[in-house]
Amino acid sequence: MKKQTAGRDHLGNLAPKFAELNDDVLFGEVWSREKELSPRDRSMITIAALFSAGLYPQLKSHLALGKEHGLTKTEAIEIATQLAFYCGWPKAWSTFPMIQEVYGDEENADLPEGVPSGLSAFPVGKPNDAFAQYFIGQSYLAPLTMEQIPTFNVTFEPGCRNNWHIHHSDKGGGQLLVCIYGRGWYQEWGKEPRELHPGDVVNIPANVKHWHGAAADSWFQHVAQEIPGENTRTEWCEPVDDEQYGKLA
Repeated sequence: MKKQTAGRDHLGNLAPKFAELNDDVLFGEVWSREKELSPRDRSMITIAALFSAGLYPQLKSHLALGKEHGLTKTEAIEIATQLAFYCGWPKAWSTFPMIQEVYGDEENADLPEGVPSGLSAFPVGKPNDAFAQYFIGQSYLAPLTMEQIPTFNVTFEPGCRNNWHIHHSDKGGGQLLVCIYGRGWYQEWGKEPRELHPGDVVNIPANVKHWHGAAADSWFQHVAQEIPGENTRTEWCEPVDDEQYGKLA
């Protein structure tokens, strides 16, 4: 999980110790114990607890966090429907507008099954079947333009990543990634992995072995641009080792 600063941002001056416990203990230690429960499962549990207590401002925040952790709009609605019978019908009525606000109206009929709505402003596209052999997990590809610089939006389900690969070029070439949703990873051969967040830009030189993809607990999207060059081609190599990937924070 990304480092939480909400406590310090909102209560750092008024209640600094509470802010420290919120950010460093609750989120820094409890929420980060991903071997015991995934962040997605912890979001579902927390949403249920806040729903039952009627703590709606916090519930809305955790619906948004649950969305970031891969909880779909359909699942959020089903959670509220289930809890209505155990915790109170009026609470469900109060929760559904928050779900609508967090997830929006995007019910794209072309969205592949299982993909959360509203990941970003860019289309998800279709399952990336043509390159599926070079990916672990499911990815989706949406061509944005083929003029001037070919540009694609690539969507990775949690845990999905591509194999090690090289963008060969005699002159120019390489690739540019602009991260637009979720959390992911990029690594060059022989270097430490780099954690990626929305707004991050990755400049990938030609002829450098590398891989990129989603974090284990987050959907991830980046826009990829293929930089023009001479005699360009992509060489696909071995998959990213499961043990190596599993050690990423």
